[in-house]
Amino acid sequence: MTGAQPLINTAPRQPFDVCIVGAGVVGLALARALSLRWPKASILVLEQNSDIGQEISSRNSEVIHAGLYYPPGSLKARLCIRGSALLYEYCAKHDVPHQRLGKLIVAQAGEESALELLQSSAQTCGVDSLRWQSQQEFARLEPQLHASAALWSPDTGIVDSHALMQRLQQEAESQGTLIATHSRFLRAACQGPGIFDIDVDTDAGVGSHASHNYPDGNAAEAQDPFRIRSRILINCAGLSATRVAASIAGMDQTLNPELNLVKGHYFALSGRSPFRHLIYPVPDPQQRGLGIHATLDMAGQCRFGPDIEAISSVDYVVDESRREAFALAIKRYFPALDATRLNPSYAGIRPRLGPGYADFMIQDEYVHGCPGLIQLFGIESPGLTASLALAELVTLKLQDQAPL
Repeated sequence: MTGAQPLINTAPRQPFDVCIVGAGVVGLALARALSLRWPKASILVLEQNSDIGQEISSRNSEVIHAGLYYPPGSLKARLCIRGSALLYEYCAKHDVPHQRLGKLIVAQAGEESALELLQSSAQTCGVDSLRWQSQQEFARLEPQLHASAALWSPDTGIVDSHALMQRLQQEAESQGTLIATHSRFLRAACQGPGIFDIDVDTDAGVGSHASHNYPDGNAAEAQDPFRIRSRILINCAGLSATRVAASIAGMDQTLNPELNLVKGHYFALSGRSPFRHLIYPVPDPQQRGLGIHATLDMAGQCRFGPDIEAISSVDYVVDESRREAFALAIKRYFPALDATRLNPSYAGIRPRLGPGYADFMIQDEYVHGCPGLIQLFGIESPGLTASLALAELVTLKLQDQAPL
């Protein structure tokens, strides 16, 4: 991807107006939104990896969600619905590859009541587009699909997440935003309202995942950190968000949520896809997941996932032994599956908050008492869909702190 470079090579103008920690899709959306709102502001995005979007943002299903699954009134529900509309509009305007394919949520015998509850909750959230499909109706859409009943979601789609992030990056940089790779946040201290001193490890040898062997422990620190100053500090570091929060001097650490890493594997199906639309089973509320579902990429290849595995450290290896469990789950709605066509594809990791917390968490000064600091935690699915809406909300929260 273009433009991003190590901070040590940039001779940045200081102090910055805004420092954003994390160049995933949300950090890039924020950089774009703030640079358009404040054209004269100096904005810095710190990214510890060698390029943008190498973690959560590029290791997901690349689905544009319609907002069906989230509790009414939650941030996930509100920002997913708003974000979906913004994302479709943005992709069309900026030629980001995407398709509004539609999705079938399928129930097997005895699961029909779960679909009724899903439709009712979605309607409460403002999603009125879900339609019941009889076996005859969904068989016309997907002849190889096996189910007792299904809900049709016409507004669910897919997006090329890499192309989206590249476009957001280009827009932000065209407004003067500096995106610094190989630049890992070490610590920050608030020296007064709107004055953050931030130490950054600019070691170009930092590996992609070198800082994720905890997630909340202390990592090795740079010998000679690079110090910058910023008026506003935004923590949207994804898997590292709680580590970043713990490294901000003077913060009440009882506000720092517990982070649980949840790994999801994906298997690709070789050959022609049996489906033309996205296929999702009834969600599993106990696992807080949407089940092993079938999605398509922009080239039309079918892939299945994710499953759910609790982990203690980041590991992106796809275990081939999971093929059998995948096959069993998939055959519930696709009995003709030839399991030998399933090939390990990739894995992603979610920063799930817990216990008992299932929403996005956004902390501003009304929560922690520190003007100019915004922290985003638990930005898992539907974070990609909600990215532009999250940026819109954070920009609104900062409207009284616009640069002079």
